[in-house]
Parts: sequence; structure tokens; C-alpha cells
Amino acid sequence: MTIPAPFVSRVMEIEKEWIDYNGHLNMAYYNVLFDRCADEACELMGLGPNYAKERKLTIYTAEVHVCYVQELHLGHSVTVTFHLVDHDDKRIRAYQEIRHVDGWLAATSELLSLHVDMAGPRVAPFPADIMQKVEAFADAHNHLPMPERAGRSIGIRRKTA
Repeated sequence: MTIPAPFVSRVMEIEKEWIDYNGHLNMAYYNVLFDRCADEACELMGLGPNYAKERKLTIYTAEVHVCYVQELHLGHSVTVTFHLVDHDDKRIRAYQEIRHVDGWLAATSELLSLHVDMAGPRVAPFPADIMQKVEAFADAHNHLPMPERAGRSIGIRRKTA
């Protein structure tokens, strides 16, 4: 199987119920779009719903940093990317972008996911077969440059006198 680098989701439509009183996509639904793409990418790594159901192992999100770049509106179609930027035996760090089908950037997200044994629940190492798939995904993405917007922190810039 060829792993796209970065992984690109199917085309997704902005739904009417997602539009807020300001007339644009509510901030929560950007995360829905990011999550749907991450689910597609995780399925390729063997970390989908069947993995949780059958093996009682799953992925939990530990941290997310979203940047809203340009508003999305009803009628817009988007794709979302998933770039695995780092991993170890228990964690995955990914960077994602939502892009309008015309190519412009709407939002970015950086997330840290933990591999969890649901019996605890507790953080646990990936089984060998899953680690092999995660590493294949990482190998396919290793040639990609670190995204410029990855690793950002929140802060207020103070004017100096």
C-alpha cells in the first residue's frame, strides 16, 4: 500500500447545522473536520474503530492547538491533510491543515495523541504490528519539511517602549 504524504482526506462539505450566529463555520466544527481526517489516517495505520472494538486499544487526544486562518462558510468544500511529524512507542504527533478545494488555507491543527489500553484506561505501547504501520506512515512523511506553523505557542506580544 502506498501511503500519501501528506495524507489527504476525502472532500468534505460544510454542513448547515455547523454555521453559527456570525454566519460562518463554528469553531467546534473545524475540529470535527480535523477529526474526520485523522480517523481516515488512523484507519490506514490500523488504529480505526475495529482496533478499539476487537483489541480494546485506541487513541486518545492529549493536546490540540488550532489556528483559524480564514473563515469557512456554508457551501464550501474542503480537504484536510494529516502529516505525521513525530512518534514514539506510545504517542503520535501530527500536523493538519484544512484547505478550501480552491487551495486556500482555512485552519491548522497540531495534535498529540496517546495510545491507550482501554482496560485501564492507561497509556500503553503500540503492539508490534501497529508500530510497524505507524513507522511506515512516518517513513512516508519523513521527507516532508516540518510545517512552518507547527510548534506554535499561544502568547500575547508585548510592545516594548
